[in-house]
Amino acid sequence: MTETFAPVTRFAVPGRIAVSNRAAAVWQTATLTEIRRETPHAATFRFAVPAWAGHLPGQHLMLRLAAADGYTAQRHYSIASAPEDDGHLELTLDHVAGGEVSGWFHTVAAPGDEVEVRGPLSGFFAWPGDRPALLIGAGSGVVPLMSMVRHHRARGLDVPLRLLVSARTPKELIYAREYGAETTPVFTRSAPAGTPVGRLSAAHVAPLLADAGRPAGGWEAYVCGSNAFAEHASRLLVEAGQPVDRIRIERFG
Repeated sequence: MTETFAPVTRFAVPGRIAVSNRAAAVWQTATLTEIRRETPHAATFRFAVPAWAGHLPGQHLMLRLAAADGYTAQRHYSIASAPEDDGHLELTLDHVAGGEVSGWFHTVAAPGDEVEVRGPLSGFFAWPGDRPALLIGAGSGVVPLMSMVRHHRARGLDVPLRLLVSARTPKELIYAREYGAETTPVFTRSAPAGTPVGRLSAAHVAPLLADAGRPAGGWEAYVCGSNAFAEHASRLLVEAGQPVDRIRIERFG
């Protein structure tokens, strides 16, 4: 069944509020201001949310669309933007075949449209920027990790941060234009000339964990991707000596 979603009714949220469970329970109007194509199947949607209470890199939100007949659809989405992007939020969504909400965003949504958001939600996967972080993601699993990278840059943090991101091809590498020296891309189907092709392996993970220049205490590892990828990456981390209690996993699918 295909639903035609309409803009939600705007309501006022008083002032700027602190991050709290109470704030996360309030639905707020988010106005779409920009759409940026990332890959053939993924795009970033930027929203103005003036009363957003703030978030930590790695957290997610609940998004709600309303159809003209009163039908609503809700989805959890990781936040891609850094907390420093005050009054705005960015979500990067894959166009899922048959996806009710992602289909609306990719084929119907336009600047000026309004949705409702609630959050931030879950602090387990959050990185406050106070400890060395090794980030490992595949496909759209890089979205919450990019919030961490952007936060690291916005604050000019000295604490080490490394990102391993896996994609099938360079064309499918989300945020390709933004990556810098902190990022190592891994391509599983095809790669630029001179770049090996293959699955994420111990050869990618172990050297980062063995970095002699890291501060005492080692790394906090964050893994995000499909169930299969999360299991694979976590196994590589453990085999490389990463303590199990310092591996945080967010998975989908």
